[in-house]
Amino acid sequence: MRIWFRLSRDSRTIKEAVVENNEDISRTAKVFASLEKACHDWDLAVPVWLDPTIEEFKYRARARFPRDSFHEEVDFDYMEIRVLEE
Repeated sequence: MRIWFRLSRDSRTIKEAVVENNEDISRTAKVFASLEKACHDWDLAVPVWLDPTIEEFKYRARARFPRDSFHEEVDFDYMEIRVLEE
């Protein structure tokens, strides 16, 4: 599985990365592990999955985490994740 991560501020990309996870684990575990890796690499706390974020990800294989999804102050407007390849 490959997931694209992007941090945006004022509708512009400020950081982006693709995380690949080929472990023999469930899809959900791969998503969580990839999110943790991206956040670790960018020195961010892992965001909270709010109900609208979960629903968007279930049906579109992408989601946005707004600022209020993070437990700390962040210098971007949102983090976007999108599954590129399963």
